[in-house]
Amino acid sequence: MQFPGLSVTASGGFRISLLLRGLLIVALFAIAPLSEISAQGNLLILPRRVVFEGAMKSQELTLANPGNDSATYVVSIVQMRMKDDGSFEVVTLPDSGQLFADKYLRFYPRTVKLPPKKSQVVKMQFVKSAKMTPGEYRSHIYFRAIPKYKVRGEEEKNSDTGAVTAKLTPVFGITIPVIIRIGEQNTQVSLDNLAFEVQNDTVPKLKLNFVRTGNFSVFGDILVKHISDQGKETKVASVKGIAVYTPNLLRKFQCNLERIPGIDYKSGKLTVVYSTPVDTKIQKLATAELILK
Repeated sequence: MQFPGLSVTASGGFRISLLLRGLLIVALFAIAPLSEISAQGNLLILPRRVVFEGAMKSQELTLANPGNDSATYVVSIVQMRMKDDGSFEVVTLPDSGQLFADKYLRFYPRTVKLPPKKSQVVKMQFVKSAKMTPGEYRSHIYFRAIPKYKVRGEEEKNSDTGAVTAKLTPVFGITIPVIIRIGEQNTQVSLDNLAFEVQNDTVPKLKLNFVRTGNFSVFGDILVKHISDQGKETKVASVKGIAVYTPNLLRKFQCNLERIPGIDYKSGKLTVVYSTPVDTKIQKLATAELILK
């Protein structure tokens, strides 16, 4: 299927015309699922992750500023470790089995200045090396906001000239995983150790573990349904964008379940489906169920 303004480049990436990009930015934040957009402060990024595989050599990230003031961001690469609870921490050395992607990536510009309601593209290129062994390489592209400082003399004067004041200026940033996959994948994932609990006597909660094996990471959405003893199915939770990155073999996960009239969490069962995101060809990655008592 052909889309006006969208073409495939010779390097395997995509090129979007200026007209189409403008229309996309106008419509993006009104219709795109939140799971497809990374957002913080006055910065919105699409897509939320970049994967190079097969013949793909270049990709683009679209940055948009929905705010009413201009913003400037410095673009760099950081290395991060995923912990068992799904959170991240910055590292300098790889864990055993972890491969960094930074030495095989090129990106520009390195500084992005976004006027209000405007967008800009950051182009990324994958430079393959003959020394790359099969596996998954991952680094994170980091967009760090540059705070605005008032020119000396424009600061608000303190009425108490003898007072010592300090002003903290918050600085935020967003990281986007960039993944390079070399070779054939043999990854599998299963859902294990399911448990139900009611937190603070009010909030029903489901806990489970993702167990990953193989050479690549997994990424997908969780759908939880309650099935009554009479066979009635009701969606009670949906969580998008759950990843288990290499070299992690385990990720602990929990989510709140909706309190819906007529649902008895003391009977029936919960079914859990972990599948690829809706913007791809949907494929079930793992399923599990928990009998409620």
